[in-house]
Amino acid sequence: MAPKIELSGVYKSFGSKKVLDGIDLVVNEGESLVVIGGSGTGKSVLIKCILGILTPDKGTIKIDGVDVGKLSRVERQKIMGKFGMLFQGGALFDSLPVWENISFSLLQNKSISKSAAKELAIEKLKAVGLGADVANLSPAELSGGMQKRVALARAIAANPEIIFFDEPTTGLDPIMADVINQLIVKCSKDLGATTLTITHDMASVRRIAHRVTMIYKGKLIWQGDVREIERSGNDYVDQFIHGRAEGPITAAIR
Repeated sequence: MAPKIELSGVYKSFGSKKVLDGIDLVVNEGESLVVIGGSGTGKSVLIKCILGILTPDKGTIKIDGVDVGKLSRVERQKIMGKFGMLFQGGALFDSLPVWENISFSLLQNKSISKSAAKELAIEKLKAVGLGADVANLSPAELSGGMQKRVALARAIAANPEIIFFDEPTTGLDPIMADVINQLIVKCSKDLGATTLTITHDMASVRRIAHRVTMIYKGKLIWQGDVREIERSGNDYVDQFIHGRAEGPITAAIR
């Protein structure tokens, strides 16, 4: 069986700045892979290349064994229907009620009626621990934790095969962050989804990851089971996961 996601020799630069420098990555079906790394190391660009928001300068990206770089626009849109996404900060539409935010893509594709969309939204709200009364509220009426739950409900609305989580606990207190991490694990398991998360929150890593990889200066410098991360033998990983001021990462920018 082909990996769910497979990247081979992926490069991406912006002018003279090399952001992805030969990325080789495999995510197997049903696996939860977490990519760690500091700001500006290429985590978000990696996800945008997989989603087709950005086009790599070189290399191949395969979804279920299909090279998406060779697909037509219509074929690529069909492949992208396998994806759900939880954006950093939630990225909810302020002008729409919660239920329309959750079912937005389904309504845009005209694959569902408004009444059915609202029923689906209420079902997904329940999956993330929120009541039906939230459906008619606007995002501005919700706390940060509730907004993040609504964003998760939107990510799982179409029962995706693959879900990307972009810094899912940013801006949350430690307790609400753990609630979101638990919901991510639960919802992903219920769907049988393959997930790829980018984060610098080590509590999230330890809670949701099966496997971890670290990106540094556009390269994946370590990969392994989450249980191996404390004994990675990699000085860059060790400094990052323990948040130490001294180490090779800070030495390189002095």
